[in-house]
Amino acid sequence: MINILLFAHLGEAIGEPSVTWTELPITVGDLKQKITQRYNLPLQSVMVAVNEEYAEDQLELKAGDVVALIPPVSGG
Repeated sequence: MINILLFAHLGEAIGEPSVTWTELPITVGDLKQKITQRYNLPLQSVMVAVNEEYAEDQLELKAGDVVALIPPVSGG
């Protein structure tokens, strides 16, 4: 099982700041695709961090990982 943290509008869109995922093994890229399908969240421009380090789509996730989905932000 992995824990997925949903920042900003992503958490608001599904009504939860985090979700758990039990479908393993899975890569970051596959996880993004499945979340897009399940929750109807477009994640093309979202940055992903695994265990507090930015991760590429090819990284395979393992049980106990914490995945953060971080949308682009703007401000001044």
